[in-house]
Amino acid sequence: MQYHNAKHVEIIPKVYQITHRGTNIILIVEEELTLIDTGFRGSSPRITNFIHSLGRSVADISLIIITHNHLDHAGGLAELKKLTTAKVAAHKDDITDSESQLPYPSIARKLLHLPPFSILRPLLYARPDDIDINLEGGEMFSPLGGLQVIHTPGHTTGSVSLFSSQKKLAIVGDALNNRQNNLRFPPKFVSTDLARAIESVKRIAQLDFDILCFGHGKPLTKDALIKVHDLIKKHEL
Repeated sequence: MQYHNAKHVEIIPKVYQITHRGTNIILIVEEELTLIDTGFRGSSPRITNFIHSLGRSVADISLIIITHNHLDHAGGLAELKKLTTAKVAAHKDDITDSESQLPYPSIARKLLHLPPFSILRPLLYARPDDIDINLEGGEMFSPLGGLQVIHTPGHTTGSVSLFSSQKKLAIVGDALNNRQNNLRFPPKFVSTDLARAIESVKRIAQLDFDILCFGHGKPLTKDALIKVHDLIKKHEL
């Protein structure tokens, strides 16, 4: 793993982690570019500048995959759609009822339909008309020799993870948290269903990966799968 600086990490060759305001965005650099998550609104300059530093253009992004429809992961989508012709993929359950993905969803739903909060609503989430590909889980995209979509609900109902068997790399969004190499389940107060989140982690543990990437925190490049199994065992004690 090569650190370009505190905000840009080369996880494996041609796979980069860009960090903006504490949220990770994954960039896959091949003939075409793939972006996994977009960060907060306002993230596009950091993404664009880093892509330019690689001698590429933001217009080379052909696919954007959203792991879940929270404002720190999908808030930058509207800006990036203006800069690219990329197809956008997200799970249908997160797009059809975005307010339910917030903590205290009943309060959020009421607030976001009232002025002045209603003005913010289109800036916080991916909207149905932003999405070109409605995911269900099981889809396979071409990057990294095959990037499989795995439905990992719990943090949100439509959370997805991505897995490359060829690179032995899993990208899990907020299905897991990494705090200084200490794996944790997603916090209950920002998750729709913690029990489902734990079941999703068990599903992730069935994958054969060496490297684990998160929505927040550094990638795990050593004993990643062992640490996931250890977390599950600790929970079951």
